[in-house]
Amino acid sequence: MDPNNRGPEEYGQEDGATAPRPRPPRDPLTPDFGQHAPALARTVQLVSGDFLLTVNPVDGSEIEPCPPGERPTRPAKLSPAARAEADRAARPQTPPGPPQPELPLLARQDEREELVRFLARGRSVRLTGAAGSGRTSLLDVVAEDCSDLAPDGVVRLNGYRRTVDDLLHDLLYAVYDAPLHRPERDELLACVREIGAVVVLDDAEIGGAALDELLDATPECAFLIAATPDVPAPTAESGVEEVLLGGLDRAAGLDLLERAVGRALTEDEANWAGDLWFESEGLPLRFVQAGALLRQRDQLRAGVGAVDEYGVFEDSLPVDPDEPFDVDDSVEIPLPALGEAAAPAPLLASRLSTSARATLRIAVALGGEVPDQAHLPALVDDTHADAALGELVACGLVSPVGATYRLAAGVRTQLVAAGYAEGADEHALAAAKHYAWWAAHPSVTPERVCAQADALLAALTALVPDTTPPAEDEESPAVLLARTAAPAFAAGLHWSAWERALRSGAEAARLAGDVGEQAYFHHELGVLALCGGQYDRARAELESSIGLRGALADKRGTVAGRRALALVADRTGDTPGVGIPAGSGATAAEEVPDARHEESQSPPGGVPAFPPLRPAPSDPDLVSIHRTSAMGAPSKAGGGLKGLAKRNLVAAGAGALLAAVLGTVVTLGATSDGEAGAPSDQVGVNPSASQGIGDDSLGADKADEGEDKGDTGTATSRPTDPGPDGTLGTSDDPTPTETAGPSSRPSDSERPDDDPSDDPTKPPSTSTRPPTQTTKPPTTTKPPTETTKPPTTGTPTETESPTPTDTAPEPPDTSDTASGPAEISTTASAPDSPSTPADVI
Repeated sequence: MDPNNRGPEEYGQEDGATAPRPRPPRDPLTPDFGQHAPALARTVQLVSGDFLLTVNPVDGSEIEPCPPGERPTRPAKLSPAARAEADRAARPQTPPGPPQPELPLLARQDEREELVRFLARGRSVRLTGAAGSGRTSLLDVVAEDCSDLAPDGVVRLNGYRRTVDDLLHDLLYAVYDAPLHRPERDELLACVREIGAVVVLDDAEIGGAALDELLDATPECAFLIAATPDVPAPTAESGVEEVLLGGLDRAAGLDLLERAVGRALTEDEANWAGDLWFESEGLPLRFVQAGALLRQRDQLRAGVGAVDEYGVFEDSLPVDPDEPFDVDDSVEIPLPALGEAAAPAPLLASRLSTSARATLRIAVALGGEVPDQAHLPALVDDTHADAALGELVACGLVSPVGATYRLAAGVRTQLVAAGYAEGADEHALAAAKHYAWWAAHPSVTPERVCAQADALLAALTALVPDTTPPAEDEESPAVLLARTAAPAFAAGLHWSAWERALRSGAEAARLAGDVGEQAYFHHELGVLALCGGQYDRARAELESSIGLRGALADKRGTVAGRRALALVADRTGDTPGVGIPAGSGATAAEEVPDARHEESQSPPGGVPAFPPLRPAPSDPDLVSIHRTSAMGAPSKAGGGLKGLAKRNLVAAGAGALLAAVLGTVVTLGATSDGEAGAPSDQVGVNPSASQGIGDDSLGADKADEGEDKGDTGTATSRPTDPGPDGTLGTSDDPTPTETAGPSSRPSDSERPDDDPSDDPTKPPSTSTRPPTQTTKPPTTTKPPTETTKPPTTGTPTETESPTPTDTAPEPPDTSDTASGPAEISTTASAPDSPSTPADVI
């Protein structure tokens, strides 16, 4: 565990991404625990099904549909050398210290042959025995006998706290090469169906229908399952054979005890062993522990003789100073009482070293989980504490579970009764702080964190119930541990541990009053549920996270939550406004901005990107837009329509453009018939859908940039004479002028030269587009007039144009007439106010 040897390829970092940091002075006694500057946030990208998941430990994981180019191909099987390495990693490490004698498998030949016979015929079999009956030792021997039976060899799996889904993924990674890839359910089942191996599953906790699911998913595998009697039995339809494993007979028990002691037993010891066999029902674990008691007794007798002869070595005896033995040559050290032999943990622990006893106290505080030997020096505060694990293994106080160790069956209960649970809170707190520092270190890979998942989760479980709001400028140890371990579990594809860490972290953050961390854990739980296809749970978790982050004004985290929530809505087919909170501002087709840019949140109702259209009934896309707008779907300012899929956005834009063009064509067609000077002929039945002059968002009425201005410098918005192609020209300046009444266009000879309003370069105003924003105030003080409705039937009646005068004409009559012309006036909009289309029918 060298923190100075930092791998740039870990957690997605590239070479040269950061400058090398200066190394601090190293302590020759503790070179692995030097203090370093804080490392940058580490992210990992992995593929889960058809999702691309970026594990971000800062703002929360980001999830998106995986691009086709980044989808991994079907995984290939590991080479024989890689499989051998995976099998070695699945076994526990050999503890340091002097080598211990290996105890043979005694009186188990019949069970061994029966198991091999079932597996050779391709049948799955379950070995049922009590804790301490030697199931693991028998599995190891049978696995060696079946190493050449299946094409994929023997695969060892740990069933302790594993579900069916966990076991299927563990089986996949043991046979296939699939780094940073968690296949979806169908692909996972397709891969494991092709695995032909003898699967050795120790400490299984599944049975009944769950075991049937595991067997159905792997038809080419033969399972050797070891379980205790309290695990549900296989169903009758599963076809799993059952083999019971009982205790040893008396002769085998005495033989095992002699091998554990390393010498022949005396008559008193043999009688004592017979009483032990009757009380323990022949469990091999009790004889292993009894052999440790006799070895300690021999060491004490040898130590007493050495002290009497030389007067030294008394301080080096492995005897608890709190419970010293009365040593006398004339007094033989008695054999342990039968009760002490039946529950030998306190007596065995009292004769161990100080580091071994401290390790036992830590294991009791962690619910029976024994830390790895590499962590013991830091936890025990002894540079040679790693040798304590060897002492505990030799005494039979711990047993292997997968690649780690746990307290043996019944040992924790015995130690708690002996007072080893005192100070458990302090030990759990120290372990949590150590694991939080270790899991966040740059040199620690996610795989190493996942290997210690049981110990980390045990420390987290012990701290959560007693979590309280921390002092100022401090952080809750439980929250810190969950915050650092959860991303590593996710990156290491140990997702059951990821979920447990997130739920414990959310509870700890709630108790600590840390709203920001609580929002992070709810976001991660939502992402995890989304990857597992649990969309209702994902929506609930993400909505909770968005609400908490909205209260904290966490824009970056809110964007990540909206993006994941939009993906949930897309997968579930939710329509805008259904199943999405009103304030979230996220819909299935929302184009969320990059999380690296902090953007302000749009108001709950949204800001319309352009005036609403009245779609024709025959256009389903426009009808969908109209209905979406009526439902009040949230949107962002200037962000376009929200709540539609991207394909609907493209169709809606094309439909809106078509409607605008058709409206313009109808308007121009109406003005091209009859006399050009009649204002009523220049009003179409449909107004333009454009937002205004200069705004070509719909492309219907794009302004011409080359129009002439009037003598006064103020351009009007009246059209000129129709050209040869029947089109009308407009000016660029939408500033309204004095309202004039309708009239026919006079000839050049009839127009006075001193009337600038009738200058041939300035056409009369007949535009039917809605008023637009302007920065110039109106030139007239008269109140603006509303546009009157043109007659719906009949032919417009031409009227004589009034004689132009130097004074402004009176405002036109706004009353509706059957035969009068349609009068048009321009109304000025308030500065900086959103434009609204005129209600023209």
